[in-house]
Amino acid sequence: MNEMTDRPPALEAAAREIRASLKPGETMSFVSGNFNVVHPGHLRMFKFATDIADKLIVGVNPDDYPGASMPSALRLEGVKAISVVHRAVALDGTKLACKLQYPEMASAVEADLRQLRLAMGLYERYDRAVSTADIHAEIAARLREELDYTREAAHMRLYGEILKDETGVAVPTPYAELSTGRLLTMRWLEGGPILDIAKAPLKQRNEIALRMFRIWYLPFYYYGVIHGDPHLGNYTVTPENSADRTVNLLDFGCVRVFPASFVKGVIDLYHALERDDDELAVHAYKSWGFGDLSKEIIAVLNRWARFVYGPLLDDRARPIQEKRGEPEGPRLVDSVHHDLRRLGGIAPPRAFVFMDRAAVGLGSVFMHLKAEINWHRLFHELIDDFDEATLARRQTAALQRAGVPAEAG
Repeated sequence: MNEMTDRPPALEAAAREIRASLKPGETMSFVSGNFNVVHPGHLRMFKFATDIADKLIVGVNPDDYPGASMPSALRLEGVKAISVVHRAVALDGTKLACKLQYPEMASAVEADLRQLRLAMGLYERYDRAVSTADIHAEIAARLREELDYTREAAHMRLYGEILKDETGVAVPTPYAELSTGRLLTMRWLEGGPILDIAKAPLKQRNEIALRMFRIWYLPFYYYGVIHGDPHLGNYTVTPENSADRTVNLLDFGCVRVFPASFVKGVIDLYHALERDDDELAVHAYKSWGFGDLSKEIIAVLNRWARFVYGPLLDDRARPIQEKRGEPEGPRLVDSVHHDLRRLGGIAPPRAFVFMDRAAVGLGSVFMHLKAEINWHRLFHELIDDFDEATLARRQTAALQRAGVPAEAG
C-alpha cells in the first residue's frame, strides 16, 4: 500500500483539488494501493482512515503498476464493495465521479412504494378527483429503473449523443469498465449550483435558461425522450472563469421514453389551444392516453393546459410567469381540482406523470432565474419540422446505439 508521498504526480495534483473542495472543517484521508486481494489489514486501514477524517478517497493502481496482478476494474469493484468512496481519481489524472448504491436499496424502494400505494388509496377514499392507480404504476416503474446503474449509464450515452452538437452543454461520460449494476463511474464535471446565476445580468441568465430549455426539450421533440427529474441538484454551471458558462446535465436515473404518437399529441394540443380547436384537443388527449372525456372535463383540462402552454403561445420575450404576488399555479390547481371532483374525476395516463413533472419543474428553474425569453420561438424551432415517422426512426436508432434496455413497464 502506497503512502501519500509515493503517489504519481497526476494523483498529487488531483488530491490537491479534492482537498481544496472540502467544506470548512472537513478532513480527507487518502489510501492507494494494488488491492489484488482485500485482506484484514486493508479493512483495518480503511477503518482507521474513516475514524480520523470525514471523507475517504481510495485510489487503485493501474494494471501496469508493479505488483498489480488483476484487472484494475475488478480491483476497484472489490474496494467499492466494502467502502463508500466519496470521490475517485483515475491514475492517469482523469477526475471521476462515482455513484454507489447502498445495500438493500431495492428492498427500501419496494417498502416506500407499498407505503405510497397505501397513502394514495387513503387519499382516493377521501377525494376521487384523480385516480392514482396509473400514477403509482408509473412512479414504481421509474423508481425501479433508477436502481439499475447499467441502464443509467446507457441513458448517459444516449443524452451524450443527442446533445453532442449543442453549444454550452456537457453530459458526463460513463466508464463501463469501472461500472456495474450498483456502481456508476463517470467523468467528473466541474460546476456550481445553477442558482448562483440568479444574480447575474439578465443576458447571462437568459443564456442559461435557453440552454436549459433545449437540454430538456430537444431530446423530447426530436427523440421522444425526456429527463424526468429536473430538480435543482441535477444540473450545475461551470465556474465564471471558464471559457463559457456550460450547463452540466447530471443524474440520468429517471429518463422516460415516449412513443412518437405521444409527442405528436403534445404538439397537437398546442395547436388546439392556439386555434381553439376542441376536436383537435380531444384527439390530443386521446393520444396522451386519456380515456373518454366529456366536454366539461375537456374544458377543465384545457384551463390547466393553457397555463402550462401559455408562454409557448405568446410570441414575445417574457418571463415564464408574469403575474406578480401570489403564484397563479396554486390557485389554478385548486380550481381545476375542485371542478374535476365535481365532474366525477379523471384517471391521468402514465405518460402524463413525468411529462407534467418536467414541465412544472423546469418552469420553476426559469422563475428562479427570472429569465425573459421568447419561449414561443424557441418552441417552434423544435416543432416546425416535426414528423412522427421520422422521430420514430430516429428514436429507435439512438436507443440501439446507446444500448438502452426496453422500458421496465
